Parts: sequence; structure tokens; C-alpha cells
Amino acid sequence: MTATTTAPVAAPSVRAERKPPSGRLRAWATRAPLLPALIFMIAVTQLPFVATLVISFFDWNSLYPDARSFTGFANYSEVLTDADLRQSVWTTILLTVAVVLASLVLGLGLALLLDRKFRGRGLVRTLLIAPFLVVPVAAALLWKHVLYNPEYGLLNGLLHYVGGPQPDWVSNTPLLAVEASLVWQWTPFMMLILLAGLQSRDHQQIEAARVDGASDWQVFRYLTLPHLRRYLELGALLGSIYIVQNFDAVFTITSGGLGTANLPYTVYQSFYQAHENGLASAAGVLVVIGSIIIATFALRVVSSLFREEVGRA
Repeated sequence: MTATTTAPVAAPSVRAERKPPSGRLRAWATRAPLLPALIFMIAVTQLPFVATLVISFFDWNSLYPDARSFTGFANYSEVLTDADLRQSVWTTILLTVAVVLASLVLGLGLALLLDRKFRGRGLVRTLLIAPFLVVPVAAALLWKHVLYNPEYGLLNGLLHYVGGPQPDWVSNTPLLAVEASLVWQWTPFMMLILLAGLQSRDHQQIEAARVDGASDWQVFRYLTLPHLRRYLELGALLGSIYIVQNFDAVFTITSGGLGTANLPYTVYQSFYQAHENGLASAAGVLVVIGSIIIATFALRVVSSLFREEVGRA
């Protein structure tokens, strides 16, 4: 009889395996460094807007703080039905459309000029960009005193040199005076956007069209202009966002008089002069809503431009 011995089976070693972090945990770890900036942005921008939205539902005059009362949408109804406020809305639309269209046309002409190679192009480009870098209030003061002044202004000085009339530009054409200063300041911005669009064209396609006998006008109409459509839309939308909210030029050049009071100036007038906090807040909310609508279209145009560039790459 033989005894068989079996070797003891060693127990498998249990190794502690760490579980990989979940996708939600990784996402929070990635976003955590951005949280302070997000909290700061919410505190600086969203909380004041919420406070403005709440005040817009009250009949609240700062001269009589104890007499405030909840009125619902009465302030919004007054903004939309009051004759002066309606006129300010119409002035805002007219000012925005005129400035954006004129800036786009001039910016397109300058962009086509700078797209050509010539001696001193870098210097010319720098000089043309300079108006956009001027502080808005300083630009408005420049136009009001250096150009428009009827006694020592440059425009009347040139007219006096050729024996022309000596008009008071701000009094005779107040809205045009504001529009001209804004066009001067925003044309370089449009020029930069359209110049970027011109430099992203397919030059081989243009050369092929010229070989086939296409004229400069035909190249511009059938190749350049369709290519610039997105850039024109982007420039128009971004310019509209600013012009709708413009306050500096109206306040500095005309002080809101002579039919130039736009909606932002009316908000200022209601808040700081009439002390109607609720009415001014309602008008301000309408300005913000209009800006958000325009900005939404602008973001869609930017996204489509990015998609086109990615597809082209």
C-alpha cells in the first residue's frame, strides 16, 4: 500500500486592482480649473441681469423708494407703446442699419485694395486699422470738436478754403454726424474680417477663371462675392451687436438731442434723469434680448465658417 501525498495548492494571490475613474469623475476633474472663472462670470454678469429683470416688474422711482409696487409687464408695455420710446427704438434700428451697411461697403473696398500687393501695404494697413483702436469716447470727441465744430473744425476750414458754406454739422444733420463717426470707427473692423475672407480664397480657381477669359468684375461677382457671403454676414452681425448698444457717440456728439436718442441713451435718461428704475430696467432688458438674438445668429455664422474650414482641410 503506497501512500500518495498531494502537494498543497497555493491560494491565488489577490491583487488589489484600482478601478479606473468613471467618465463623470474625469469630466469634473477636467472642468474643475474653470469653475472659479465660471463663478466669477456668473457673479459679474448674470446676477446683475437677474436683478435688472426683477426690478423691471416694479414701478420703482428712486426718489420715492417706499412707494414701489409690483406692476407685472406694465413697464414693458410702456416701453413698447410710449411715443418717445418707440422713436428711440426706430432711431436705434436706423442708426444700426446705416452704420453697418456703410461700414461693410467701405470695408469691402479697402479689403480689396489691401488684398493686392503694392509697396507700403503694411504701413497702409496699420494706418487703416488705427481708427478701430481709438477709445469710443475719444473718437466721438475727435469728430465733435476737430471735424464738426463750426468755428475751428476741419470740415468748415476746408469749405472756407474753397469758398463754400459754413454749416453747423451737428445741428443741421445730427443723426448723420453720429453715423459718420461710427462708420469711421467700424470700417477697419469690417475690413479685417473681409480681408481674412479674401485671403482664404482658392487662388487656383481664380487663376483658372482668368485663363478662361473672365474679367475682374466677373471674378468678383461669381467667385469672390459668393465666397465672402459668410464673412459679410459675420461682420454685419458683430457690428450690429455693438451699434445696437452704442451710447458713447450719441451722448458725446448730440447728448441725445435733435432726434438722435437711441434706446441705450433712453435707458440712461430714464435711470439717471427721471430716476425711473423700473422703466429703465425694462428698456435695458429689451436691449439685452435684442443683442442675444443677434449674437445667436452671429455664433451660427461663426460655427458654419469653422465647419467649412475643417471640411476644406
